[in-house]
Formats: sequence, structure tokens, C-alpha cells
Amino acid sequence: MKILKNSLLLIAAIAFCSLQVSAQSSKYKLMLQMTNYQGEKAYLVVSLINAKGEYEKTLSVLGPDKKWYNSLEEWHKAQTKKAEQLSAITGASIAGGERSITTITLDDSKFDKGYKIRIESSVENQKYYMEDAVIPLTKGGFSERVEGKGYVRYVKLNKTQ
Repeated sequence: MKILKNSLLLIAAIAFCSLQVSAQSSKYKLMLQMTNYQGEKAYLVVSLINAKGEYEKTLSVLGPDKKWYNSLEEWHKAQTKKAEQLSAITGASIAGGERSITTITLDDSKFDKGYKIRIESSVENQKYYMEDAVIPLTKGGFSERVEGKGYVRYVKLNKTQ
């Protein structure tokens, strides 16, 4: 009887901890509007960058063919050091003038601590942009539209319900 009671307490504690972990992150819709550039579809990677300006985590990869991932230079360097499982966060590449909406998950504790989302972009036989768009993770202004510097015209991040 005591073993059963202790087992139930352990199961309840694990369930409570699981709820706490999931409550600490939120889902966001990331809307990317591309410029009307000419050429192949763009490959983009959406990364979490820490307060020191260092790569921390891949949030989304837009481009299905792994052989072109090395064109996203900064992200690819981080992946060669410690490869992440990407199958659940990859999607189609985006052509000039197109729009994409991707859902990403962010840890709530990263807000207002100097973290940012960096979008790298690359198009075959064209320029690579390490910081095509950068979104600071601040609770007060993260949903503002951020202008891109390269293939991204603008990007916007909104919390989902």
C-alpha cells in the first residue's frame, strides 16, 4: 500500500513538473513577407540568439533540401558544432514576393533579457544575409513589424491564443 501511495505521489509530481515546463513556453506566428527579388526561392533560418549575440537554438528552417543549408553560413557553423533535430521545424523555401506564416515556440523566460530572433537568408547565386531581419524579444514591442535588409521585406511575430 505504501509503495502504491509513493508511486502515485511520484506520478503526480512528474505530471505537475510537465505542466510547469509547458506553461513556460508559448507559440507564436511568424509572418514573413519577401521582397520582389528575381531568382530562385530563398532559404531562410529563424534562430534564437542570446544576449551575447551567440546562436542558441533553431526555431524554423524554410528550405527543404539539406544540400543548400551550408549557404546559411552562420547557422550552418553552429549546426556543424552541434547538430539539432530539424525534421519537425522545416518547411518550403519562399520565392520573391511570397508570404509565409510559420508557428514557432519560444521560452517565456527569454523575453526582456537581451535575446533576439535572427533571420538569415540566402538565394542561389546571390547575396547571403546573416541578419536579414532581427526581432528583439521584448514583451512591449515584439509584435511590431520589423523591416528586412535583404530578401525579407518585413517580418512580424504575434502570440497565438
